[in-house]
Amino acid sequence: MISVRNLSFRYDGRADLALRGTSLEVADGGFLGVVGRSGAGKSTLLAAMNGIVPHHFRGEFYGEVKIDGLDTLETPLEELAKKIGYVGQDIESQLVTTTVEDEVLFGLENFGTPRDELEARLTEALARTGIAELRERELDSLSGGQKQKVVLCAVIALSPQALVLDEPTGELDPQSSRALFKLLRELNEKSGLTIVVAEQKTSLLCEFAKDIAVLENGKIIMQGTAKEILARGRELAAAGVAVPPTASLAVRLREKKLYDGPAPVDLGEAAAMVRSAAA
Repeated sequence: MISVRNLSFRYDGRADLALRGTSLEVADGGFLGVVGRSGAGKSTLLAAMNGIVPHHFRGEFYGEVKIDGLDTLETPLEELAKKIGYVGQDIESQLVTTTVEDEVLFGLENFGTPRDELEARLTEALARTGIAELRERELDSLSGGQKQKVVLCAVIALSPQALVLDEPTGELDPQSSRALFKLLRELNEKSGLTIVVAEQKTSLLCEFAKDIAVLENGKIIMQGTAKEILARGRELAAAGVAVPPTASLAVRLREKKLYDGPAPVDLGEAAAMVRSAAA
């Protein structure tokens, strides 16, 4: 679904490369989490996946990015938006109307959806994102988590095959962050949407994403399942990634030969690890 091959990019006016020979593949139905310290290149990588780099953010672009076979350099942004939806960090800047209903309809109308299909598409998107009860609400009356879901709903209504989200929980509390990731997992598992999320909350990402890619200085230095990545806790820390406490505990228990299993990705697995070590 998403293919990035030997991608390097330098923003106009910048001396350093934001991405350096980065390559990765995300299969149809994949759920990839991207982690890395601030400035590692996460936002640039996601922006390149939907063509914002280099069509909007100009610079020196080398390599290749393809979305469902479409080369992002050769494909207009409006065509790419039909394949891959994008949710950025600044939610407020992505809201352009005053009510939930109008926000979702805005994108559908701009993409030329036939009028006799609008109601069905709107109703379906609201239901899929669990915000049908918010349909007539004013956007200014919503919480940060609700606004996040409205933006996601507007993207879902366009029926993309993939979603990329850049640090979507940055301004959300723990409960809202978890609710958002549960929604993403449901969209991934039930609707088959391919999802890529850049996120600072490593433990949350490792619980929900199927695979993790670690960026450092514009390059992917590790990629694998959450358990495989968490097993390399010291390397994660060296790359500036917040290592979940349960993964750090697993490293210490293995060093003391009290545990030889994989790093836990949720509290249930962490509790089982502690019981095993205490036995």
